[in-house]
Amino acid sequence: MSLEKGSYERVIENLYDGLYFVNLDGIITYWNKAAEQISGFTASEVIGKSCSDNIITHVDGDGNKLCDGMCPLQTTIDDGKSREAELYIHHKDGHRIPVSVRVSTLTDNDGKVIGGIELFTDISNQSANELRVKELEKLALLDSLTQLANRNYIEREIQSRLDEKKRLNVPFGIFFIDIDNFKNFNDTYGHSVGDDVLKFIAKTFAVNTRPFDLYGRWGGEEFIGIIRNIKGQDLESLGNRLLLLVENSYIMHENEKLNVTISIGATLVNEDDTIFSLVKRADTLLYKSKKAGKNCLTYG
Repeated sequence: MSLEKGSYERVIENLYDGLYFVNLDGIITYWNKAAEQISGFTASEVIGKSCSDNIITHVDGDGNKLCDGMCPLQTTIDDGKSREAELYIHHKDGHRIPVSVRVSTLTDNDGKVIGGIELFTDISNQSANELRVKELEKLALLDSLTQLANRNYIEREIQSRLDEKKRLNVPFGIFFIDIDNFKNFNDTYGHSVGDDVLKFIAKTFAVNTRPFDLYGRWGGEEFIGIIRNIKGQDLESLGNRLLLLVENSYIMHENEKLNVTISIGATLVNEDDTIFSLVKRADTLLYKSKKAGKNCLTYG
């Protein structure tokens, strides 16, 4: 049984994965429904524009901006070789989403390359995060602005992890995170834009976390991450990845690209720790990151 052209179009339009086409000049010519859902950008907002034009602006795990000469789609158009990679795309709301991408050439009936195709799959823990949000809402343990756990829930979770450490010797660590120069940002752009920044940073944490870890808003522009079953070197690596993702995230405000950085204090639990001592140590390490120039992590 053969499929008519219209049937093919319905299939790709309703794929679970995001799909878009570009021509030889890198201009987007097609953008399916899943691409809209994953990225937040509608087809009408992106068709006719370059994907590097403040749309998905890929970065890799090291924070390299791939639109600056390392775009896998453009490289595939140039050499004709298909590629796969795990990257981070920019969501319209500002945060970065981890995706698995597959790129190949787009050819005409004679086999001549006329552009490129990218298929991207959301590999974040979105469904787990949505379930967690619903559970926290029921318990009134949710921060309404960021949709992360609030301070009460963070304290309960740290105590649970301390109890687990005593019973089962399961290690864990915490991040104490603060947005750099946030007061100046609010003074310059207003609290409404500041709230948008808080939300996209929170979303960056939520979609890039492991299912068994937890991030919450401690207060103001401060966040805490509770990272289970991890060693010191891995805790540092995970924290440094967050630094890169936030640094490479942005929102658009009155045609201006706005971004911020964060500083982190990271520490593993000690045998005699309490909630107070653990958070205090992480807070002291955060202060060292601020003194060291910000946009960095201090581990101790």
